Amino acid sequence: MSEELSLEHVRDAARLLAGRIWTTPVIRCPALDARAGRQLFLKAENLQKIGAFKARGAIHALLRLPAERRARGVVTYSSGNHAQAVALAAREFGVPAWIAMPVDAPAIKVAGVRSLGAEIVFAGTTSDDRHRAALALALQHGATMIEPFDDPHIIAGQGTATLELCEQVVRDTGEPLDAIVVPVGGGGLIAGAGLVAAALGIPLFSAEPATCNAMARSIAAGERVAVPPGPTLADGLKPTRVGVLNFAVARRTLAACFEVDDDELGRALVDLLVSAKILVEPSGAAALAVALRGPADTTTGPRGGFPGRRVGVLLSGGNVSPALVAELLTRHA
Repeated sequence: MSEELSLEHVRDAARLLAGRIWTTPVIRCPALDARAGRQLFLKAENLQKIGAFKARGAIHALLRLPAERRARGVVTYSSGNHAQAVALAAREFGVPAWIAMPVDAPAIKVAGVRSLGAEIVFAGTTSDDRHRAALALALQHGATMIEPFDDPHIIAGQGTATLELCEQVVRDTGEPLDAIVVPVGGGGLIAGAGLVAAALGIPLFSAEPATCNAMARSIAAGERVAVPPGPTLADGLKPTRVGVLNFAVARRTLAACFEVDDDELGRALVDLLVSAKILVEPSGAAALAVALRGPADTTTGPRGGFPGRRVGVLLSGGNVSPALVAELLTRHA
C-alpha cells in the first residue's frame, strides 16, 4: 500500500473482513449520559473476538499476506491484546505464530495467547525489548512480522471499528456524532479512527495515561517523542513511542489529546460495570474516563474536557483479571 491512507482503505478493509469479525454493538446508558451531561455512544469492542478491537487489524493483515508467506508463519510483539489477535488469526489460517510478550504481561492475556496455540517468548518490559525479540524470532523461523500498530493494513483494519460506530449511530438515530474519543497506545486505533473521522468531519480526541503520554507529547512537539512508560493500570497503552504512520495520520486528524490517571481509569471501569453492566479492562476505559468529564469549551487540554452533545466512545478491550476488577470495585463502587 504505497498511497496515502484514506477512508477508502478502511472501507476496503471492512469489505474484506465481512464475516470474519463480529459487528459489535453500540451501547447506550442513561446513567452515564446523566453523569457526562451528554449522550454517549459506547462502541463495545470488548465484545469483539479475543475481547478487543485488535482482532480487526490482525485478521486484515493476514488476509493481505500472500499465501506462500502466510504459510511460513507470523511473528509479533505485544503486551497482550495484539498478541491474542495474531494468535487467533494464525489459528484461523492454520499457520504457526510466535509472540514476544513482556515479562509482566497480565496472566489473563498470556493464557489467552497460549490457548490459541501460539508460542510465547518473554522479553523485558518495554515495547523496544519485545520488538528486538520479535525480529530475532522472525529471522529464526523465516516468518513474517505483523507489526502491532505501525502498518497500513493494521491501521485500516482497526479503522473499521470507528467506521462501524459512525454508521450504526446514523442508522439508529438519524444523526451523526459530534465527537469521537479513542484510547491511544501505539496509535493503530487512533490512526484508523482519524481516517474515518476526518473524512466525515467529526472532531477526534485521544485518551492516554498521563504516565505514558507518547501521543500527547509527540503532537505538542510536532515530531515523535520517546516516553519511558511509567506505572499505569492501562497495560495496553504503554508504548515507548507512537508509530511513524500512526503519528502522520494523527497529527493531521486529532483535535486534541487528553490524559487520564489511574483513579479516573478505575472509576470509569467501575461506573461502566455498575451502570451499563459492561466489563472492560483499564485501557478500554480510557476514552470513557475523558468523556465523563463532561462538555467544556474552556478547559480543553490534557486534563480538561471538550465540547460535544453526541459523543462516540471506543471501549477498546475487556481482557482484565477478576482480581483487579474486585480491587477496583472495592475502591470505587
